[in-house]
Amino acid sequence: MVFSSYEFLFVFLPISFAGFLALEHYGWGRAALAWVVLASLVFYSWWNPVYLPLLVGSMAMNFALARLLARLNPRTEGGRRKLVATAGVAANLLALGYFKYTGLLVSSIENMSGAEFGFAQIELPLAISFFTFQQVAYLVDAYRGTAPTYGGLQYAFFISFFPQLIAGPIVRHDETIPQLAQGRRRTSWSNVAIGGTILVVGLAKKVICADSVALYATPMFTDAAGGADVGLWRAWTGSIAYALQIYFDFSGYSDMAIGCARLFGIRLPLNFDSPYRSTSISEFWRRWHITLSSFLRDYLYIPLGGNRRGESRRYTNLLITMLLGGLWHGASWTFALWGGLHGLYLCIDNVWTKVRGERGPPTASGRALSWALTFVAVVLAWVLFRAEDLSTAGRVYAGMLGTNGLGLPLAGEMVTLAAVLFALLAIACFGPNTQQLLRDFEPALDFPRPSDPAEVPSHWPRLGFGTGWAVLVGLLAALSILYLERSDEFLYFQF
Repeated sequence: MVFSSYEFLFVFLPISFAGFLALEHYGWGRAALAWVVLASLVFYSWWNPVYLPLLVGSMAMNFALARLLARLNPRTEGGRRKLVATAGVAANLLALGYFKYTGLLVSSIENMSGAEFGFAQIELPLAISFFTFQQVAYLVDAYRGTAPTYGGLQYAFFISFFPQLIAGPIVRHDETIPQLAQGRRRTSWSNVAIGGTILVVGLAKKVICADSVALYATPMFTDAAGGADVGLWRAWTGSIAYALQIYFDFSGYSDMAIGCARLFGIRLPLNFDSPYRSTSISEFWRRWHITLSSFLRDYLYIPLGGNRRGESRRYTNLLITMLLGGLWHGASWTFALWGGLHGLYLCIDNVWTKVRGERGPPTASGRALSWALTFVAVVLAWVLFRAEDLSTAGRVYAGMLGTNGLGLPLAGEMVTLAAVLFALLAIACFGPNTQQLLRDFEPALDFPRPSDPAEVPSHWPRLGFGTGWAVLVGLLAALSILYLERSDEFLYFQF
């Protein structure tokens, strides 16, 4: 069940929200919480109920280990605590590795050795990457003594809450569980209005923008995967189209997750902050998949040594972190190379920043050049992310270099495609994002962000509760519903 589906929007969400409202109305806060957990388990099992025991078992194991860590004295039982924490993290990562990376490992061994093991591909359980990372972070915090002891129902809510279960954000325990206090969880009509508005805007981004531009991206990559040579025009426009598709797809999902959670009185952290405005790769990763970037920084990059052990170790840590971040997205060498390429970008960015030193604010032309270089670098990396294999990526890159000729379409088609790409890119780079439109209502847990302060241009609109805005949001919802028939799954559901 995906957010952009009839069964979610018109069956699951209304029923789960109505039950929550009724229980909250009568003051049965704990029952309301249990209802949401039950609804979340139904949501998860909708895709394939076979893997529901995996999610429930994972939650039970990690909750029990965290309780055990809380009982062990850090001073007198430090060795046992370390053993428990290490075993817990290892068990989580082994489960993730088995389901997600066994196929890649076996196929790589087969390719190198020439042997054939007849290994059957393992079906990847939905959301295993997300709920594994959340629980690893919780266990590490429990070991460090920075995670309080929570009740079982609270913990189950933290892991399984359906708005963020399938594709993030990767939420930390201290971000959501403290919000479960009765007074803060109680539903208000302002939360319903804010959450509903964010939900509608996110749905429009997905079904109107992302799915529309996919019509230009998918055929190009499909043809390249089939062995066809693509020309310069098609390679570049198809790659830019995919960059915009994944932008509005992920931005739309992030908005819908925040909007759904807000209906239940929960504010989720931002996971997406207009990354195509970035003028450097470092800034891009402060804006794209924010919660994953934070997790990799706090639980991988810093434990590896961060930037505390010299420049060469710093760059090594960056490369390792981004390589593993790429593999987290998928078990293929294209994802690993995508992460490694971004790691190389970050190293170059850090070297350039150090060489450049402290200077005055950049000129307008300097910012424009920095933006263009950053955007082109990101688009080039997206080719690896989207391509089915390295051969497909190679054909697209060959087309981008012009080795297959220009391949120009008819003038009318060229103008139409250029207009669509330009319009969507302008929205992504220059328009206010959803959080800025709703900046008067604390739309997310950590808004405003340092990279995108609340001091936005005065001419940008501010969504409110007036009749005019209500009509506009209603029309946007109606238009989005008309597009549902052709909606595809969110791209991040595969991770």
